[in-house]
Amino acid sequence: MKRRMALLPNQVPERNGRVLLDLEGHSVALFNIADSLYAVDDGCPHQGASLCGGRLEGRVIQCCAHGLRFDLASGYLQNSTALKLNTYPVEREKGEVFIVIDEPATGC
Repeated sequence: MKRRMALLPNQVPERNGRVLLDLEGHSVALFNIADSLYAVDDGCPHQGASLCGGRLEGRVIQCCAHGLRFDLASGYLQNSTALKLNTYPVEREKGEVFIVIDEPATGC
């Protein structure tokens, strides 16, 4: 099941900025690139290093630990499909911003 999580205005980065969010146990890095918002898991899928503070070139974030580069739109390792970040849809509606996350399925 998907859940839309509303962000407070101070949780939305300014143009070309970034913020690290804790959304109910999800550590999410939110990037504003030329007024397009991209949300990804903060942990690099290689060894878990934080991506929020990595070097940013356009839509590509570079992991500080080992230099791996990921496309924020697709989540894929640049020039490969070997590793992929979890990405989260970001929606804007009536001046509000939402990140859509999957909730774990509950058994009956």
